[in-house]
Amino acid sequence: MFKHRRRNSVQILKMLLNFASISLLFLFCNGGEFSESTSLSNFIRAVDPENRLRIDRNTLLLHPCSYKLKGIICDLRATTVVEIRLVNLSLTGILDVDYMCKLQNLRVLSLARNCIKGTIPNSISKCTSLRYLDLSRNSLSGNVPVVLTKLKNLRRLDISENHFTTVVHITTQKVIRVKEKPLHSRRFKDNFPRKESETGYVMAPISLMPRRTRQDEGKSKMYKRWGIGILVFLGFTIILLLVVLFLYTRAVRGAKETETLKTLAQSPSKSPPIEVMDEQKPEERLSELVFFVEKEEWFELEDLLGAAADLHTQSLWSSLYMVQLKNNAIYAVKRLTKLKVSFEEFGLTMGKIGNLKHQNILPLVGYNSTDGEKLLIYRYQKNGSLLTLFESYIQGERNFPWKLRLSMAVGIARGLDFIYRRFDDHYEIIPHGNIKLSNILLSDSEEPLISEYGYSNFLDQSLFKSNRYTAPEKTLSEKADVFSFGVILLELLTGKIVESGLDLPRWVKSMVRDEWTGEVFDWEVSNVEMYAFPLLNVSMNCVVNHPEDRPSIAEVLLKIEEVVSSQQD
Repeated sequence: MFKHRRRNSVQILKMLLNFASISLLFLFCNGGEFSESTSLSNFIRAVDPENRLRIDRNTLLLHPCSYKLKGIICDLRATTVVEIRLVNLSLTGILDVDYMCKLQNLRVLSLARNCIKGTIPNSISKCTSLRYLDLSRNSLSGNVPVVLTKLKNLRRLDISENHFTTVVHITTQKVIRVKEKPLHSRRFKDNFPRKESETGYVMAPISLMPRRTRQDEGKSKMYKRWGIGILVFLGFTIILLLVVLFLYTRAVRGAKETETLKTLAQSPSKSPPIEVMDEQKPEERLSELVFFVEKEEWFELEDLLGAAADLHTQSLWSSLYMVQLKNNAIYAVKRLTKLKVSFEEFGLTMGKIGNLKHQNILPLVGYNSTDGEKLLIYRYQKNGSLLTLFESYIQGERNFPWKLRLSMAVGIARGLDFIYRRFDDHYEIIPHGNIKLSNILLSDSEEPLISEYGYSNFLDQSLFKSNRYTAPEKTLSEKADVFSFGVILLELLTGKIVESGLDLPRWVKSMVRDEWTGEVFDWEVSNVEMYAFPLLNVSMNCVVNHPEDRPSIAEVLLKIEEVVSSQQD
């Protein structure tokens, strides 16, 4: 019996040694440090011990960029975590800075409006890549760590509305000041020095100064008096100079007006030149070009703005240009104005759109954003759109056979299905909102490409005139996009386009009601009616008035693919 126990003990010891060897090998392969997946997993467990994010803990063992997790944003190459945004999610854990700082490329951390407790440890000084830190509206307490001043890359900091106890002395730099009671501070949208409110301050980044002695305070008062005197003298001097400048400018203008009147008296047919004063405008925020393609295709903003451009279309809120760079690369550039979106939200949305990769969605090459306008850059499609194909067919310039029409229908449906299946429960679905013939471009192999995707919800809907592709409820949703797709499917089957002013769904319904169903199809389609009838039934279900009665895009795609399979058989 003792031999048996000894044998079991030896086996257990061997298992422990093997496990330790594997652990050491794992640490060695990861450079002696935790991997990003381990660091992120431990950070999430600490900040969300109750698992309010509803994350499968086994999933966190994978690389964080290999799956989609709400609030975790990776770089464009999906190799490293760059942003963590877990805002207003009722998280009740603590801030585990040690694991957070092991995410060496983390630039943005926002945990605002949660219930996070504990302190901000001094080890946050190791998070050297941080540029934006927002821990406001939590239950953090203790001292504000002085080491925050050592984060040289930090540009924005907000730790307001917590329970810090330290009094932080301020300088003339941008600061955060925390009083000895919970802070209920005003919020600001800019990065300029803040004015004091009744209860505290909210500013960025912080600068902390030691308390002064009484002797230092006496010297400080003397220096303040001298400073006030100097400021008064300088202010008086500046006012005097401004008065002199005003009088001089007025005299010069008077002389010019006199000269102009003399000129008019001699030449009454000529009009005096009009002087236009430049208005001072607030400085706009400007992003550099953000690309979603390989680095070899990148170019400078100056190259784009200085290139030859042809205006193709123009509306109240957008203009479309064909731009040819010096290296002969040709792009389609969409210029957008009147968008109702913040600078930051637009960048986040375009980041999601730019990373979409599907053969039936026109890829976004890059974008440039200012407060006033946005530039979206796409590869130019020389074959035009589905509308130009239809117009050429109607004018007798080319054929539009059934096989190509069916290819268009299934390609558009697959693209829309990808949009609504691409985002799981952790991501907000972004409807298209503007599906129509002119927004379906044709690739070099005449595959349909859905364009104009990702920004319809930022446009002022009052600028739009209802077109005949718009669903009756006039909302941005999957069922509204299904209605628009149903209209395109009717155009493919009938050979008629709604651009001519025809209410196509009503016309088709009247033909079917009067039992003229066979007369609905275009002559290119009439030879394959056995395959066209199922598609006609699908399209009629798509264009019903009530959205709850329409199928989902996944159901529509399934029916179309059944027609494709039966035809191939």
